[in-house]
Amino acid sequence: MLSRSLGHRAPLLWLALPYMAGLAAARAGAPLSILAGLTLAVIGLAVAGTAAGRLPAVWALGLCGALLFAATAHYQLHRARLPDWQSLPPREAQLTLRVDRIFAPTVPGRVTGLATVSATESHLHDLRGQRLYFALRLQSGEAAPLRSAEIAVLGVLTLLPENPPEDSFDTYLADAGMNFRLTRGQVLATVRPASAYYRFCAQMEVRFKHILGLGIADRHPALAGLLRAMMLGETNELSEDQHTLFMQSGTMHLFAISGLNIGVIAGALQAMLLLLRLPASARLVLSLSLLWLFVDITGASASAVRAFVMAAFLQVAFVLRQPASPLAALAGSVWCVLLLAPQQLFSASFQMSYGIVAALLLLGLPLGEAWLARWAPFALLPKATWRWRHHAVDWAWRGTATAVAIGLAATLVSLVTGVKFFQLLTPGALLANLALIPAAMLATLGGFASLTAGLAGLTSLAVFFNHTAAITLLAIEWLVRLSVQVPWAHLPARFVSPLAGTVALTALLAVMLFGYAHRWVWNRGGWWPPFVITALILIFGVKFG
Repeated sequence: MLSRSLGHRAPLLWLALPYMAGLAAARAGAPLSILAGLTLAVIGLAVAGTAAGRLPAVWALGLCGALLFAATAHYQLHRARLPDWQSLPPREAQLTLRVDRIFAPTVPGRVTGLATVSATESHLHDLRGQRLYFALRLQSGEAAPLRSAEIAVLGVLTLLPENPPEDSFDTYLADAGMNFRLTRGQVLATVRPASAYYRFCAQMEVRFKHILGLGIADRHPALAGLLRAMMLGETNELSEDQHTLFMQSGTMHLFAISGLNIGVIAGALQAMLLLLRLPASARLVLSLSLLWLFVDITGASASAVRAFVMAAFLQVAFVLRQPASPLAALAGSVWCVLLLAPQQLFSASFQMSYGIVAALLLLGLPLGEAWLARWAPFALLPKATWRWRHHAVDWAWRGTATAVAIGLAATLVSLVTGVKFFQLLTPGALLANLALIPAAMLATLGGFASLTAGLAGLTSLAVFFNHTAAITLLAIEWLVRLSVQVPWAHLPARFVSPLAGTVALTALLAVMLFGYAHRWVWNRGGWWPPFVITALILIFGVKFG
C-alpha cells in the first residue's frame, strides 16, 4: 500500500538547508565579509553552471556552496552592525520612528513595540533605516501610537550585545534584526499620523475584542480572556495563574496566532466561500485577502505571517491544479520568510513552529498511515456489509492512530525546544495535546463564527457561539489543570550548554528528514531513530532541576 504522506517532492527544501547552514555560520562569527561571501557565491554558481547535466555531484556541491556563502552575506547585510557602534555608550537621543508593531500593554501608561528609525540628529545619521525596540511613557490621556505612524521621541538609546544570552529578551530583538533599544522614552510630537488602513485595523481589533466578549465578559471575564487570547493572540488577557498553567503543560502554543489558528480559519473561510459557488480563482483571491486582513488586524506577528504564507502556497497549488504537497508548501514558506527576514531562523517561534510542522509531515502522518496499513478492523469483512458499529470502530481507530502518531512526532520536537527555550521539560504534553488540540480547533471555530456573526450584526448568534467556545475553553482549562497534577508532567531542565540545544534540534530534524527520504524502511533504521536520538539527548545532554 502506497502512503499518501511519503514521496512528496520539495526541491526548495534541499536549497533551503545549505542556506540555513550559511545563516548559522554567519551568526556564529564566520570570518567572511559581505564582499567575500558574494564573491564565493558567484564562484559556486559558476561551478554549478559548468557542471550542470554532466557532473551531478559537482553541480550539487557548487549550488549548495553558492547558497551557503550567499547566506553569510545576506545575514551580515541584514544585521548591518557597524564596527564603530561597539564603543557607543548609552546616550540620550532624539529620533523619529515609524511604528512597525505595538506589543500588548502590560503596564498602564506605557507602550512598547518595534519601529524603524526614519530621521535622526545629524551625529546619529547612520541609524536611519535601523529597526529598534522602544519603550515609551504616555502622558495622562495620551493614546498609544498606531502602526505606520511616525513619531518624534526622546529616550535613552542603548546598543544591544552582539551575542546576547540565549534566554534573554535581547536575543529575541537581535534575532529580529535589531541592534538598538530605546527606553525611558516619551513622545514629543506626531510627525505623521497612521495610515487609514492601519486606523481601520486598530478599530477592527477593538471591535473584535468587543464581539468576543459578548455575553461572557461580564459574568466570566477569565473565559472571555481565554477566547480573546486564542483568537487574537493577546496573551496579556491571560491571568498569571493561567499563563503559568499553560506553560507548565506545554500547551501555550494554543494561544499564539500560528499554524493551528490560521489553518482552522483558512478552512472555515474556504467552506464559507464554497457556499457562494464562486470560481476557484475568485475564491483564492478573496479567501487570502480576508485571511491576511485577519492576520494584520491581530498584529501580524511573525508566527501568523509564516502560517499565512504556508496556507497561501497550499491554496495556490490547489487552484493551479498542482499537487498540493504540504512539505513543498512548508519549504516555500521557509524560503519566503528567510529571504525577507533571515534572522528569524534563530527565533524560538520560528524553530518551534517549523520544527513541529516538519515533524508532523516527516514522521507523524507517515507513522499514522503505517499503523493503519498494519492493522485495520474487520479487514476480512466486505465493507458493503458493515453495520453502523463497524463504521464507528473503524472511524475511532483511524482517528486515534492518526492523532497518537501526530502527537508523538510533535512531542519529540516540543521536548527538545521546551528545554532549549523555556528550561522546562514537559513529558505530559503528549497526552494533554492529544485531547486539547481538537478542542482548541473547536474553540477557534466558535470564535470565528462569533466574529462572523457579530460583524454581520447578528448579536444573539455571536453570543451563542461565544458561549459554545467558552464551554470548550472551560473544558480545556480543566483538563490542563488535571494534567499538570500528574507526577513528572513537567520538570525544570536545561541543556548542558546553549549550543547543545541547537545541535540536538538539528540532529533530531535531520534524522526525521533522512527517514522520510528513505521512506522509513527497516534496513535504514525504520521508525526508531527519532525516538532513540531524543532519548539520548535527554539522558546525556540535559541537566534536571
